[in-house]
Amino acid sequence: MVTIVPVETPTLGDRSYLAHDGHVALVVDPQRDIDRVLDLAESTGVRITHVFETHIHNDYVTGGLALAKVTGAAYHVNAADVVAYERVPTGDGDVIDVSDALRIRVIATPGHTYTHLSYSLESGGERVGVFSGGSLLFGSTGRPDLLGPDHTHALVHHQHASAQRLAAELPDQTQVLPTHGFGSFCSATQSEATFSTIGQEKRTNPALTQDEKDYVAGLLAGLDAYPAYYAQMGPANSAGPAAADLTAPQPADAAALRGRLEAGEWVVDLRTRTAFATGFVPGTFNFGVEGEFATYLGWLIPWGTPVTLLGETPEQVAEAQRELVRIGIDRPAAAATGRPNDWTDRELASFERASFADLAQVRHHRPVAILDVRRAGEWRESHIDGAVNIPIHELLGRVAQVPAGEVWVHCASGYRASIVASILAAHGTQVVAVDDSYTEQAAASGLPLVVSPGQHTKAVA
Repeated sequence: MVTIVPVETPTLGDRSYLAHDGHVALVVDPQRDIDRVLDLAESTGVRITHVFETHIHNDYVTGGLALAKVTGAAYHVNAADVVAYERVPTGDGDVIDVSDALRIRVIATPGHTYTHLSYSLESGGERVGVFSGGSLLFGSTGRPDLLGPDHTHALVHHQHASAQRLAAELPDQTQVLPTHGFGSFCSATQSEATFSTIGQEKRTNPALTQDEKDYVAGLLAGLDAYPAYYAQMGPANSAGPAAADLTAPQPADAAALRGRLEAGEWVVDLRTRTAFATGFVPGTFNFGVEGEFATYLGWLIPWGTPVTLLGETPEQVAEAQRELVRIGIDRPAAAATGRPNDWTDRELASFERASFADLAQVRHHRPVAILDVRRAGEWRESHIDGAVNIPIHELLGRVAQVPAGEVWVHCASGYRASIVASILAAHGTQVVAVDDSYTEQAAASGLPLVVSPGQHTKAVA
C-alpha cells in the first residue's frame, strides 16, 4: 500500500511530498528546513532512499541536497540542469524502482522551466499519482515568465504541450500532486482546491479545456509581478545549498538595536499589525510573522542587507528565522525579544488603524490621500476613485511619489498596508493604516470604485 503525505509550507504557497510503502520512502521537492521531513519519516518509521527535484526552484531554496546527504538517499535532478554538485542525472523516460512497491517513471514537462520534470508514481502496475511540480497545477499551470521575457513565449507553449502530455499519458484517476499553486507566485493563478486528479483537470484546467491559442493568451494576460528575491533562488539551487542553520541569533540590547538602525540596517518587528500600530521602535518595519512574512520581506529588502528580528517570544523569532532560511536569508544579524519598551530608551512611535467606513467618513471632513499598495492586476480590477497606486514591491523606489500630507494606506486585507505604513512612518509620513477587507467593505462603505469592464461590483466591493 502506498501512502502519500504532503508537507505544507503555506506561507510560501508550496507543498513537498513524502511517499512510502511502510518501509521505504521517497521525497519530492523538499524545502530548506529538512527537519520537518526527517521528523515525519522517523514518526512514520520509514527510511528515505530517494529525493527528487521537479525543477531548479525559483521561489525557495531547496533542501534536497542536504536531505540526500543526511539520509544517504539518491538525489535525482534533471541531467540537463547545470549544477555544481553530484546528483543522479535523470531524464525523460527513466524508470526508477524505489522499492518493490514504489516505482517512479520520469516525464519531461517543460514550461515552468526548460528542464522541468514530472514524476509518475506507480505501485502494483497502477499509476497512483503524478508529482507535477510547476507543470500541471490545480486548475492552472506554473507561470512561464520566471526565466525572463526572452523565454516566456517559448515556455508558455511548452507548458500547454506538457499539460496535454500528462493528460494523454496518465489515467483519469491519477492523483495530481503539484508543488506550486497554493499561494506561490510560481503559479499563474491560485486555487482553493486541496485535491485533484487528471480526470478533474481535464474538465476544469484551461490548459486542457482551451485550445493552445486561447490558453496562451489568457495565461499571459493574467500574469502579474513576482517577488524580486526569485532572482536569487535559481543560482542558489544550482550551486547546491547547505543545510539550514536554525540556531538562535545573537541577542541585541537597546543600544545595539539603535546602532543597527542608524547604520541603515533593517530591524523588523514580527508582532501583529494591531500590536505594532499601538507602539513601536521608531525606524523599525512591521512584517508580521503571522502573514506572508518571508515573501514580502524578501521582495522588498535590498538583497544582502542585515536583518535584525524583534519578537515577543523566542518562538516567534525562531518561526521567522525558519521562514527566512527558506528563501536564502540564512542568518539574522541579531534578535531581541520582549516588548517595545525593552528595545529602546526613546519614546515609542505609533499610527492609527482604521476601516474603509472610517475612510469614507473622513473624506467628508478633510482632504486625505489614499495610497493603494496592491499589485497592478488587483488595481485594474477595481480601485477607489482618486486613489494613488504604488504596489508594495515598488514602494522603496517610489517613496518620493507618495502624496504629501495625511496618507491612508490600504491593500486587500491590511497585512501589506501595515508593512507600507511602517516604512512610510520611518520616512516621516503622517500615515493611517486601513486594516479592513477591500472585497467585503470598500463598496459597502460607500466609497466610489472604478471597476474594470467584465468585473462585477459585488466581487470587488
